[in-house]
Amino acid sequence: MTVLHFGLTPKMKPVSPRRAAVVAGLDMGTSKIVCVIARLEPQAPQDVLRRRSHGVRILGFAHTAASGMKAGGVVDLVSVEEMVRQAIDIAESNAKVQLESVVVSMSGGRLRSERFVAGIELAGGAVTEGDIGRVLAAASRHSVRDGRAVLHSLPIGYTLDDVGGIREPSGMLGRRFGVDMHMVTADVATVRNLMLAVERSHLSIEAMAASPYMAGLACLADDEADLGAATIDMGAGTTTLAVFSGGKFVHADGFALGGYHVTMDIARGLNTRIADAERIKAIYGSVLSGGSDERDMITVPPVGDDEREPPQFVARATLVRIIKPRVEEILEMVRDRLKASPFAAEPRARVVLTGGASQLAGIADLAARILSRPVRIGRPLGLAGLPEAAKGPAFAVAAGLLVYPQAAHLEHFEPRKTRQLMTGTGGYMARVGRWLRESF
Repeated sequence: MTVLHFGLTPKMKPVSPRRAAVVAGLDMGTSKIVCVIARLEPQAPQDVLRRRSHGVRILGFAHTAASGMKAGGVVDLVSVEEMVRQAIDIAESNAKVQLESVVVSMSGGRLRSERFVAGIELAGGAVTEGDIGRVLAAASRHSVRDGRAVLHSLPIGYTLDDVGGIREPSGMLGRRFGVDMHMVTADVATVRNLMLAVERSHLSIEAMAASPYMAGLACLADDEADLGAATIDMGAGTTTLAVFSGGKFVHADGFALGGYHVTMDIARGLNTRIADAERIKAIYGSVLSGGSDERDMITVPPVGDDEREPPQFVARATLVRIIKPRVEEILEMVRDRLKASPFAAEPRARVVLTGGASQLAGIADLAARILSRPVRIGRPLGLAGLPEAAKGPAFAVAAGLLVYPQAAHLEHFEPRKTRQLMTGTGGYMARVGRWLRESF
């Protein structure tokens, strides 16, 4: 039976650096659900992506509208299940494989980071693997909170007798051994219902991963993560951020504001249908005014279905005046969240924008001005066979889900024995029984 143990989400087994593997990612966003299947092949370290032990070759890819999702959470279970099944079926058909499990992204549930420091006394003087396990367990025990589920549990660094900055402590000598642990949590209710929607599609969940962390794994070069960087994933219903320093994921945050709110502003401001507002945003959307914007006219269909009602025409400058304030609000909230994070101590660190809302024309320049940082648009790196339409920032999280198995060995989770929070579905045999009942 699939459960949340100790308030922890499922933990996947890391891929062996010497073996190939087939993995699948399911990016469950507010506006779209993406299923991508890939084969991981062992490879020598690359110059730009030294930490990747495997090359990623896409086998199957599909995306559908995310009906039933709001702010990264499930609001209509039946609709979400239907869209998940549709995306999975198409991806499986393309890849000619049948999936049993997936790695799932998480953008909702009020992502939050906490740091815990724990220490133990060393009995034998030298650090053993058992000592590392004990100190990690001591730090993890602090992470359990009512109403929160742990997505990630990552050691940032170790200390020996108050000397910090130790990366590999095994075998080193000392008396007092400590660890600095980074924990990422989300609301249990949001996590549980996202898991339920996937499991009702007859799949088990290998792991759940924070969306901005996945975007960083996909789009950051190793040197950027080493020098300090932040990935800002600007989705439809949420904007989430991940901070990297010294090559490690050290902070996560998020809020329920994104590209869908821009679309709603356009629909209200131009008095048009939401679908037409989304189309206008995608084709003409910009946050920067040009010299001809007052003269360039955009056709805006009316709200009603009356064919006798003529369309209206508005200047492109009018559209910019609607879009820009909302985007500025989002970026100012990002700026404030970054100021309260370890990113504030990295004055030269850059910002990488991902997500569908980052495709608005001029947004990188506007973000650089508001954030006072160098900014670029992030695109997936080092993936072979990715469809042309999926090479942009909107699919960064989905790409990162395929890279994550190579980073899963960095995670620490407690052995799971008690504190079980049911998702409401059973294991493999229960899924088979349910499939039989529904199909015949």
